Amino acid sequence: QEPIDPVRYITNHSSGKMGYAIARQAMLRGADVTLVTGKVEIEPPRFVNVVDITSAQDMYEAVMDRSTEQDVIIKAAAVADYRPAEVAEHKIKKADGDMSIKLSRTKDILLALGNQRIEKGIQDQIICGFSMETRDLIENSRKKIDSKHIDLIAANNLKVAGAGFGVLTLITRDSISELPMMSKEECADMLLDRIMEMRKAADLS
Repeated sequence: QEPIDPVRYITNHSSGKMGYAIARQAMLRGADVTLVTGKVEIEPPRFVNVVDITSAQDMYEAVMDRSTEQDVIIKAAAVADYRPAEVAEHKIKKADGDMSIKLSRTKDILLALGNQRIEKGIQDQIICGFSMETRDLIENSRKKIDSKHIDLIAANNLKVAGAGFGVLTLITRDSISELPMMSKEECADMLLDRIMEMRKAADLS
């Protein structure tokens, strides 16, 4: 949520269910899980370290403060790409005519994680991003893998029937795995299986 004034904010339609499902399934496998979460209408999974945040900047700080301690980072949150450049101190009053809001770019958390891993020489970490596309899903996702220096993208095409993060394509630099429509818990397990395979292949298990 990116505030406009004390009572209004900009957000999106993301429910958080995919991220929560991943956190729960990872916990059930015995992982020590930290869940950095925005405002959602669902209960967090039990036995998970929950870090509540509101804005993209809050999430950036919470993730980066903890990032070097993690073996696996999965960025499933639908973080705002832009925020109001200025936040009004008081409620903006209605007036005649139109109104415009100047937006500023938020920090790219996934890029910061990939850059940090290179800069600090972190060899034993897998980073997975999520991508919602409306066209050129494979091409756009692979570009993100290279430009953000990460290992895996869980991609979803918004234009495909049944879209929503219950239909995923898992994309690496050299592989593509299209998952059939399934529950978010099943998607989470398939994603975690792929990540563990990557860790094993890199001798990080």
